[in-house]
Parts: sequence; C-alpha cells; structure tokens
Amino acid sequence: MSAESLRLDRWLWHARFVRRRELAAALVAAGRVRLNGEIVTRAHRPVRPGDVLTLALGGRVYLVRVVALGLRRGPAAEARTLYEPLPGSDPLPG
Repeated sequence: MSAESLRLDRWLWHARFVRRRELAAALVAAGRVRLNGEIVTRAHRPVRPGDVLTLALGGRVYLVRVVALGLRRGPAAEARTLYEPLPGSDPLPG
C-alpha cells in the first residue's frame, strides 16, 4: 500500500466512526460500507483523499468525502479534519 492510501478499517478507526479497529473490519465485512458507490467487503481496501464513503451505522446513513488519511487516532477534533460531510448525509454525531 502506498503512502497516499490507508486501509479502510484503519481510516474508519482514525476518523472515529468506530471505537475499535476490529469493529471497523466487521462493519466492512458485513457490506455496510461503500467506497465510491461500490460495496466493499474487505477491510484492507485502500482509501485515498477524494474517495467518497457511504456508511450505514446505527440506523443512519453517512456520506463523507475523505479529505486526509491521518497518522494516528487522535482527538475528535482532529478526526473531523479527515472527512467532509456531503449533501444527503444524515447529520454526523458530535
């Protein structure tokens, strides 16, 4: 994997959509994540800035564009800089 991409499960964890990376992998394996409109079932799929993710979490659907990859799982304010919500998305928590 290149320096311009990050595993999908790691990105979801860095962006704080899930509490543990194992939960991110399970979410992806369950087919509840789309990457650029395509259902993804493998947690190791690379995510790059500019990609669009559709996430089905807790009865809501979030539509976000990846802005940055992040180097770590930081505080919530830092995590919010990794993505931007898109029109049509349910309101993001926090």
